[in-house]
Amino acid sequence: MKQLAQEISARFSELGVEIPIEDVEERLDKMINKFKVPREEARRSVVNYFLKSYNIKRNEFYTGQSESPLINISDVDDGKWANIRGKIVQLWDNTHESISQVGLIGDETGTIKFTIWESAGVSSVEEGKSYLLKNVVVNEWNGKFQLNVNKSSSIEFLDEEIEVGNATVEFKGAMVDIQSGSGLIKRCPECNRALTKGACMEHGKVDGVYDLRIKAVMDDGSSIQDAILKRDLVEGITGMTLESAITLAADALDQGVVLEKMKDSLVGRYYDVKGSRVDRYLIVESISPTFTYDASELDELIAAAEVI
Repeated sequence: MKQLAQEISARFSELGVEIPIEDVEERLDKMINKFKVPREEARRSVVNYFLKSYNIKRNEFYTGQSESPLINISDVDDGKWANIRGKIVQLWDNTHESISQVGLIGDETGTIKFTIWESAGVSSVEEGKSYLLKNVVVNEWNGKFQLNVNKSSSIEFLDEEIEVGNATVEFKGAMVDIQSGSGLIKRCPECNRALTKGACMEHGKVDGVYDLRIKAVMDDGSSIQDAILKRDLVEGITGMTLESAITLAADALDQGVVLEKMKDSLVGRYYDVKGSRVDRYLIVESISPTFTYDASELDELIAAAEVI
């Protein structure tokens, strides 16, 4: 916190305003430790307070600063400004009105969560495309680093393919639940967000595009793991194509029948899933049953057990 206070005080000093570092540190301490505000939000609030107090325009504070360094995701550090070049691996559902988009970005060295705040006023990003995130702030939340895109940040589209490096995580256990927001869903054709009651957080009421998704809960007997499966894996593990799911829902006049059918065929069965872990989610890249059996052989085993 002291380092952050020094950075803020030093920047105001460059603008000809001398603010005692103790004053900055006191306000940061109150925001972070008393009110439990995330580090970057606390920084923004404290900076805004002093900008208003000394009648300094925001653009004067943020422009003219030295360019943030372009660094690899594996090299990010808490409280630092950075430029990140990466590919949008995953966009997650978001219902918080102050957040524009949230998801996962990756480069050759790994992946990291990013949050684009509504107040940033930047263009939306799309899954599978590459971008340069400029002047983003790294902070630590629940023991993990994440990127924040705010008013001082910008996003540039990169017409290139970036290979994403991930440390693969394996989890074996029973699928004990499939959560709401799974099954046959609709996504915004503009930003690929999952729609909520036919509306996109950014683009409002839209004619959504159908997709398949499973948000599963896995249990290995000692721990729980939330896992997200995309369309190709859903089709492979359920044998249900997107087209057949749409037909099933249309015949029943109920989109929920697709989710119920998935639960009937998957919940209670054991699977081996592999992918990259981000926060509490495992972004699944492969899934397979951990064992299979022949029904007739099972009947014989049951019969033999009854005899014994």
